[in-house]
Amino acid sequence: QLQLVESGGGLVQPGGSLRLSCAASGLALANYAVGWFRQAPGKEREGVSCIARSDGFTTYADSVKGRFTISRDNAQNTVYLQMNSLKPEDTAVYFCATRRTMTASCIMSGGWFTGSWGQGTQVTVSS
Repeated sequence: QLQLVESGGGLVQPGGSLRLSCAASGLALANYAVGWFRQAPGKEREGVSCIARSDGFTTYADSVKGRFTISRDNAQNTVYLQMNSLKPEDTAVYFCATRRTMTASCIMSGGWFTGSWGQGTQVTVSS
């Protein structure tokens, strides 16, 4: 079974950067689309970005477009989320999730990611 571990979260000042990692074990991540989601206290989970199994396709929430970049390194069995120009409203627990699929696209919806989910990593943007 595919297991996911997120890392790279922390406390950063507004305007700063973080790179989150989603490391997989158990199976080859290359066969999966991967999504990043976040949930802030008192708010519903929202999709941030996703990347298809072939990394030619990516998509982003409007709130992070131009600031966040998703990428994957299948040799390392890891997907990354580079977050730049961070804002206080980016504060949340960030989760990665998978869906085994043959399609060359992904849908940034929690319901579409029917595979494994990680435990999350906290990102706090504050001065």
